[in-house]
Amino acid sequence: MFMFPIKISMCFFIPIILYMLSYFIYFKMMMNNQKLSPFECGFDNCNSARIPFSTRFFLLGIIFIIFDIEIVLLLPIPLFMLSNNCILLLLFIMSLLFIGLIHEWNEGSLDWMN
Repeated sequence: MFMFPIKISMCFFIPIILYMLSYFIYFKMMMNNQKLSPFECGFDNCNSARIPFSTRFFLLGIIFIIFDIEIVLLLPIPLFMLSNNCILLLLFIMSLLFIGLIHEWNEGSLDWMN
């Protein structure tokens, strides 16, 4: 009965103390400018690390990833082809991929530079 208030107070104060301790350690680490600067092999950085990113390059990367995933998913299909329906399904999927590729080519999404 006597230990109950002590246990309750410990359950209340220990997390608060740990939280305050971690906050002060984190605040001390955040004040270090050397850790906040970008790392370039020990040299001072030449320019800002926040350069604008090309949206054309991003779009081309997304298209590459989508086509790459589609091809990886199509590779095991010949192992499971047991009927003519599977061949027709594979031809349909491949034609959709080819039509999508032609559309992106005509749209100009695959051009590296303007």
